[in-house]
Amino acid sequence: MRTVVLALALALLAGCGRDAPPITASAASSTQQAQARIGDVVVHASVVQTSTLDEAVAREYGLERSDRTAMLLISARNANGDAPPSAVDITATVAPVNGVPQPIALREVHVGDLVDHVGTVDIAPPETLKFDVTLRYGSATSSMQFTRDFFPR
Repeated sequence: MRTVVLALALALLAGCGRDAPPITASAASSTQQAQARIGDVVVHASVVQTSTLDEAVAREYGLERSDRTAMLLISARNANGDAPPSAVDITATVAPVNGVPQPIALREVHVGDLVDHVGTVDIAPPETLKFDVTLRYGSATSSMQFTRDFFPR
């Protein structure tokens, strides 16, 4: 799964313009995704139910596989797919549609020389959740918003 997420992120990086605005994600397989450019860094975010993760990937990210837990994965990469030269400050919230946003606790997970930001959200399928991600890199800021539909498995 990590390979799939990295491949998706690299494919998305290849199509980015220098001043591309934040975009709203559309459905893509079992994840909804978003990306934003901030300076020379592209940030990719995706959400999946942890029950769909391969056991080895769940273990690597320190997650329990469950139909009632979703993982928010945020990756910041430069144009070469490498880690940016300095840290990107990332905050995220989640809310039911028309609900009150709640912060998502993000933690850094080191994968080789790269750093991903991972957070979990309790879910009660069927439901739709809205994710908002705020990014700060140097003096630049950007944001991403996307929704994710969760269904009983």
